This record gives sequence, C-alpha cells and structure tokens, in this order.
Amino acid sequence: MSEQCQDILRCDPNDLRQAMSIHTRKITDSCRDKDCIEDLRVYLTKGSQCLLDTATCAKVRCAELLYTYIDVEPVAFDRNHYCIDVTFYYRILADATIGTARPAALYGVAVFTKRAVLCGEDSKAHIFRSDTRLCGADGHTRVYANRPTAVVEVLDPMVLSSKVRDVCECKCRDDGTLQLPGPICEMFDDELVISGESKRLYVTLGQFSIIRLERDAQLIVPVLDYAIPTKECCDAPGCTEDPCEMFSRIPFPAAQFAPSGCDRQGEDGQSCTYKTT
Repeated sequence: MSEQCQDILRCDPNDLRQAMSIHTRKITDSCRDKDCIEDLRVYLTKGSQCLLDTATCAKVRCAELLYTYIDVEPVAFDRNHYCIDVTFYYRILADATIGTARPAALYGVAVFTKRAVLCGEDSKAHIFRSDTRLCGADGHTRVYANRPTAVVEVLDPMVLSSKVRDVCECKCRDDGTLQLPGPICEMFDDELVISGESKRLYVTLGQFSIIRLERDAQLIVPVLDYAIPTKECCDAPGCTEDPCEMFSRIPFPAAQFAPSGCDRQGEDGQSCTYKTT
C-alpha cells in the first residue's frame, strides 16, 4: 500500500476505492523519562550471598530487564487522568573478588518502582473481549473495562556504578516485607536472600523509558487496495535473495576500525549471561 501511494493526502481521489472502518488504539497521552536509579539494592541468591559475605569487593558487570509490572488507577478528583505505577525487575550479574582467586560470579534481582500521571480521557463505555476473565472468588479482584491501557517501552539499563556495604556499619534496615512474584523467583536456580545477610550489594542504573496510555477507537480510513504479500514463501533462510547482493547494500563499518579510548566500552558491550553449577 505504501508503494502505491507514499502520502495518502496526495493521492488521486479516484484511486480511493472505498472507506473502511478499522479498530485500533488511540494514544491519549505519552511521556518519556531518563531515570538515574541510585543505590538500588540487589537481592542475591543464597549461594551468591555466601560468596559476597566473604569477598573483599564486588563489581556489577551488567543488568538485564526481566519483567515490567504495570498498574493503572484513576486520579482522585480528576476523571481524565490516571496514575501508572510501573515496577521493573532486573537480573543483576556481578563479579566478587575473594582473596587472590579468580572472581566469582554473583547474580540476583533488583526492583525499581516509578509513577507517571497521564491523561487517559474519560470513557463511559465498558469494553469486554472474549479473553476477559474474572479472577478471584473473594471479590477483591475486579475487571475494570473502561480504563485505558498503559504501555511501557524500556531499554535494558546501563550500569553506572556499584558498591558493597556492610549491614552493621551502614545500619541498613531489613526489607523483609519485599514480596517477589513467583515467576520472577523461578528464573533463579536458588533461593533469593531478602534479609539476614552481613553484606549488601548496591547498583546505580541508568534507564530510558517511554510510557503511554491507549484507548480503543474505531476509525474510518480511505482504502487503496488490500495488502497482498509480494515475497514468495521459502523454507531456507536467504534463498529469496542473492547473498552477494544483500552484502553489497551493507554500509562499510568504518567506526569499528577506529581505535577507542581506554574509558570507552566496545559497541557490543558485555553480555549479561551467567552459568550455574
């Protein structure tokens, strides 16, 4: 369709065959954010915590975003605005130095929560779908069918710094009230330590995110033609295109041949993978 007309406003009206009603989601409001999350506590696994308690120092290698939980609630006394509470769960991979031995790998989870207030517009319509289900027979769980949908786009965070603190010296409080979702705990092969440790690992992360509210909408759009795929199906990768032709369109990576400073990390970065025994 885009090949037939790059700009639909400039199309010949005679080419518009008919008007079609489509269902889509309208973005009512959105925002972007650049968070510097300082001294975020890392909840290590039991084995990793034992290593940290005997280590002389530790440094976070990388962080990976595991899951994002989103909750939408209306703002009191303002029917058009909603609070979006977003909770991010990160997998943190670190290296601990124990004596003169090779650094040992530590891993655990870190949790960060933020809030945004956006305009979601007022709607009286209740929208139900075939996959809508009621959860909980005690009446505490309800389905709100007239609230907008929150969408969060976020990149894997950047590790800015990390440090280890002794619990006795910093007089840190035990956060025994932290409750992690079951699926998050199942991503680790060992039990996570919430309290009772002698040393704690903290990390400072940099994160870019976009938050938006969407509502269902029905729109009438002009139609040029139905979109029919032009590429033929193939059961072998790359069989529909000559590999040399494809390679000729790749720009020369001149930047990868230039030497980088000692304070710059390579473009590929460090992978956030870990192995367990």
